[in-house]
Parts: sequence; structure tokens; C-alpha cells
Amino acid sequence: MKRIIWVGIGIAVGVVVVRKVTKVAESVTPGGVAERVGDAGAEMKASFKAFWADVSEAKQAKEAELFDAIERGEDVTSLLGEEDDEQALNGRQY
Repeated sequence: MKRIIWVGIGIAVGVVVVRKVTKVAESVTPGGVAERVGDAGAEMKASFKAFWADVSEAKQAKEAELFDAIERGEDVTSLLGEEDDEQALNGRQY
């Protein structure tokens, strides 16, 4: 009876080891590497799309703010941030 239990444990451990080794071996094949690179590219594309959506949203909000100020006849130089840019350029060391 003890031998049957140990044979069963050995078979179970063998199956687990073979599955893990097969998975690792498949990940280093050209197909496995291509799949990982493709997944990384898809993630980068999604991140770029999200970034671009945020930039576009901020741009539209700033444009709306500027157009409203122009319609009210206000000075828009403070909204453009040119004063901050000049101070930053003057303080920059090359």
C-alpha cells in the first residue's frame, strides 16, 4: 500500500514538473518571444492612446478658457503662461 501511495505522489510531482518545464521551454521559443513582444506593444499602444486622450482633453479645456476670455475682452497673456516661460528661460543655466 505504501508503494502505491509513493508511486501516486511521484506521478503527480512528475506531471507538475513536466508542465512547468514545457511552459518555460515554450516561452523561450521564437513564437513565445514574439507573443511577449506583441503583448508589450499592445500595452504601449494602449498607454499612448490614454496619454493622447488626456492631452487632447486638457488642450480643449485650455482652448475653451482662452476663447471665453477673448469673448469677454480680457487680456489673455496671463492665461497663456508666457510670463512663467520668460522667468524660466531667464533663470535657466546653460
